[in-house]
Amino acid sequence: MKLIIINGPNLNLLGTRETEIYGSRTFGSYLKKLRKFYPDFQIEYYQSNIEGEIITAIQKAGFLYDGIILNAGGYSHTSVSIADSIKAVTAPVVEVHISNIFAREAFRHTSLLAPYIKGSIIGFGLESYRLAVESFKQIP
Repeated sequence: MKLIIINGPNLNLLGTRETEIYGSRTFGSYLKKLRKFYPDFQIEYYQSNIEGEIITAIQKAGFLYDGIILNAGGYSHTSVSIADSIKAVTAPVVEVHISNIFAREAFRHTSLLAPYIKGSIIGFGLESYRLAVESFKQIP
């Protein structure tokens, strides 16, 4: 199975940014372990701080991959355009958030992406990504 993880703004700073919320592990080190844990999955990775680049990545991946794991960061709460790109592609999308967005500021409680995704995994730290990969496993 071919998956892509698309991370949005500020997620390139994992390991140094607000470690009390996001932890001290870099995404690169986590991704290495995730790939090792799932040798039967091809897991690609893309990160951008720019909304339009995230939209382009979703549009490209959405017809080539079996699934998209998306942490759009703050764009989850503000981007109609990212929501529209999810709606336009055929690959299922799982939304991931490292922190529990419902335990944070009120503006984070709404996801504009939610109506168009397969599901959401929220609040399990970096393990949210592993749980998202699990959601793509086939039950025999």
